[in-house]
Amino acid sequence: MSWVQAHLPRSGFHLVKMPRFVIPAPAALHLEPMSSPTPPFEIHIHGDVPLRAEVKFDQIQEALKPIWKYAGARSLADGARSSYEDEPGIKFDAPQNLLQMCWTVAGDEDFRQTLDEMCMNLNELAQTGAAIEVSFYDTEFDEEEEDQWAESRDDFTMLFVGPTPSAIMQVQRDLLVQDVVGMMERHFDGSELSGVVAEIDKLFAKRFDALVSSLDLGKRPRGSGGGFGGSGHGGGGRKPRHLH
Repeated sequence: MSWVQAHLPRSGFHLVKMPRFVIPAPAALHLEPMSSPTPPFEIHIHGDVPLRAEVKFDQIQEALKPIWKYAGARSLADGARSSYEDEPGIKFDAPQNLLQMCWTVAGDEDFRQTLDEMCMNLNELAQTGAAIEVSFYDTEFDEEEEDQWAESRDDFTMLFVGPTPSAIMQVQRDLLVQDVVGMMERHFDGSELSGVVAEIDKLFAKRFDALVSSLDLGKRPRGSGGGFGGSGHGGGGRKPRHLH
């Protein structure tokens, strides 16, 4: 017995006469043409990746294929231009063996999978560890028109690439030291923060040692390149576009 039958009166079903609906003939229908929805985000990729000396342009084009194909381009040369003319886009500095990215594309949340594929590809070409900043700007949010309780869907994340896990951990460590020290220097002198840096190094050393048993990671992340000073990633509120 169904739930409906169990809760109906035992005296039986009562039929209710429904009103008659008239369906207009197809000729009477007026359908508006469907327009493609505007992508909800402007996605900005910013970073420099040192590449191995033997890396050629064709290899870079293949590594970056997930993002330029997402933009609807047929090649890296076609897709390297950013959505904004004041941004250099995607460039390969051959004399320096350096991949430079300052590039914006319209997209959705599915672009995150594209970024994962790109990073996996760049790991094969990178000479050292490198950080890549990715910013998602909510194109549907207007600070002037929205009420005071509304929040944008802006997002900001850091991606890391490198030839080995230890190289990636090294650049992660250096960036974290810059961020932490930069924030703490508002309250303490830089000379007082060596103990903080040492504790950060211990955390990364512990993480490294946890992976050694299963992977060949080379050398531990070293306490170099951390330097005192901010990294420029702090601050509250909505991050302005093109703030590098």
